[in-house]
Amino acid sequence: MRKNACMAASAVALLLGGAAAHATGLEIEVAGEARGTIVVDLFEEIAPQHVDRMVTLAADGAYDDVVFHRVIDRFMAQTGDVEFGRAGQDMRYAGRGGSELPDLPAEFSDLDFERGVIGMARSQDPNSANSQFFIMFEPASHLNGLYTVVGQVVQGMDVVDAIKRGRGNNGAVIGEPDRMVSVQVLESDPEPLPEAPATQ
Repeated sequence: MRKNACMAASAVALLLGGAAAHATGLEIEVAGEARGTIVVDLFEEIAPQHVDRMVTLAADGAYDDVVFHRVIDRFMAQTGDVEFGRAGQDMRYAGRGGSELPDLPAEFSDLDFERGVIGMARSQDPNSANSQFFIMFEPASHLNGLYTVVGQVVQGMDVVDAIKRGRGNNGAVIGEPDRMVSVQVLESDPEPLPEAPATQ
């Protein structure tokens, strides 16, 4: 039976603190072929250093106007290259960079990579995640335990499903990619809405 990432995170919070911990989320405004808002619940109890990094970059505006540079149909959409992935830059370099902050040690967990889960991108070194992250279109069990899970989309999966797909090498987006116009930090627990079915 598949785990529900949101329920698992809440269970961990209850075990650790005796009550649900203060939750942080992100509100991502997307423009391009996809237009709308994605709301993410971040799992501070599961991956505190990675969540802190995402919140820091979002609060600094570093994620604003960063594109979805690698998007693979029926797999995931990747973004967050704050160095080379800003709209208007040379997209040939998008996906090669990170922030000026140091890479993060892995915070792997037993949460599954299900539809809507947010994971941190990394190189072959498990301790190389920095600023880039990806959103799952569909479950991908081969990622379980190998990448850090940082959160879950709780609103806007229809927007995620509409993100422009890549057609280049390894899912590189050709032409003008969709982008995160703004990424805002939410200081209260985002409320999940009923999930829209995956597009075919």
